[in-house]
Amino acid sequence: MTEPLIPPDVAATAAAFGVALHTAGLPVGPDRCERLARAVMVMNASSLAELRACALATMVSDPGQLPTFDRVFAAIFGGPSPFGAQLPPVQSAFPRPGADGAPASPASSSAEGGGWTSGTQFAEAGRPSGEDGDDLPEGPALRRVASAAERLRSRDFTELSPAELRQLVSLMRELTLAIPPRRTRRYRGSRQGKRPDLRRTMRQARRYGGEVIQLSRQARVIRSRRLVVLCDISGSMEPYARALLMLMYVLYGSQSQGAQSRQRRAQSRPELFSFATRLTRLTPALAAASPDTMLAKAGEAAPDWSGGTRIGAALKEFNDRYGARGMARGAVVLIISDGWDTGDPELLGQQMARLARLAYRIVWANPRTQSPRYRPEVGGMAAAWPFCDAVVSAHNLDALDDLLAALS
Repeated sequence: MTEPLIPPDVAATAAAFGVALHTAGLPVGPDRCERLARAVMVMNASSLAELRACALATMVSDPGQLPTFDRVFAAIFGGPSPFGAQLPPVQSAFPRPGADGAPASPASSSAEGGGWTSGTQFAEAGRPSGEDGDDLPEGPALRRVASAAERLRSRDFTELSPAELRQLVSLMRELTLAIPPRRTRRYRGSRQGKRPDLRRTMRQARRYGGEVIQLSRQARVIRSRRLVVLCDISGSMEPYARALLMLMYVLYGSQSQGAQSRQRRAQSRPELFSFATRLTRLTPALAAASPDTMLAKAGEAAPDWSGGTRIGAALKEFNDRYGARGMARGAVVLIISDGWDTGDPELLGQQMARLARLAYRIVWANPRTQSPRYRPEVGGMAAAWPFCDAVVSAHNLDALDDLLAALS
């Protein structure tokens, strides 16, 4: 007797739910979707409560993820949610009772909170109406998530709602940053090194009665350059500042996970500063648990949010307190600003020249440069332009590829 086949809609349901959670910002990948499908089959889940228990055990890894999990689960499966009217208009990927004209079965209205969205068994929740049922059509939720992601990529940051800005975090996690490495003055033992390591060679020779059997070599230590970000948080830059601060939050998390030792981790993390009428160091805020918490901490730390702009004075304070003392030496510096400066353009030019002598590379992200008619002929941008190694727009998610390429 042949072994019964696992219904294919179990995997499709788990994949659709995983895509929705990933879009909402949870770290859900194919591995967790597979675990959910296996848990449902092992538990033989047939009710909404049992499905939620399986999903909770396989999809959630932190208590802080519970509100997002409940919101997405209720939006897709139609269950109760503590968030009420705040639910996003997510279309369910599974037919509800009576959708095809057939009456709902009596078991579907069990009072247990009971069956699924249709009250039927899980194996029948997403089954197509065709005769074979072999080829499953793509779920509406999957198509909706994919099309929404494409729209977010090309839309200007000023056109996005707060909820859409939060959805950008999951898309930003797909981006990678490769800061150019630098050769330090330190040496480390390496078989491919070109410099002889005489001390190690003599220590090894003592094991063989003073005979040199093998010549040890050294190579220069290669480390990543520091990334220093100066972000304009004035009124004209607020929507772009929020989006790019989220990008720095994602990069901060990826660099922290990739580094091994504490020393390497500290050197690979980006340094973040904000400026409007004053300079504020926001690097501690990047260690927040979520992007919303990070933005809240940044708003508390920077009292000049949405204020005026004095780029030259902010650069002078950075050079005096941080840059000249080593932070900007050999670093890649990213300045995020539209160039609208109420200060003295001559001061800005002087401080940019001073910063250029310290930094390895200066990249300026100016959303106004997206227009083909833009010319840096007046104001602070005209004074800063000659000292920039690259100028990019970074006005939407697609333009961030140019930004990361310029930093690399």
